[in-house]
Amino acid sequence: MFIAMNRFKIVKGRETDFEKIWKERDSHLEGVEGFKEFHLVKGNSQDSYTLYASHSVWASEDAFLKWTKSEAFRLAHKGAGQHSDVYIGHPVFEGFKVVI
Repeated sequence: MFIAMNRFKIVKGRETDFEKIWKERDSHLEGVEGFKEFHLVKGNSQDSYTLYASHSVWASEDAFLKWTKSEAFRLAHKGAGQHSDVYIGHPVFEGFKVVI
């Protein structure tokens, strides 16, 4: 299995806006070969931001990489920049191969 995560720093006070964006978006993940599950998790708050991470589980790294080159991926990320006032910087990607 493979876990793909993006960490987001969200402007303090805009957490509800960020969560609403994610709740209302169409991820286009259902039916994608190799996709297993998705979670959006909330971390600790600092002085100027709250940390979030998107967490998706895939059958393999290859399945994840195929999705990143698909039309479903393009549709899921269409218009992602329109809420730039909610984010501090760009998301930080981290990929993990499951070993146990």
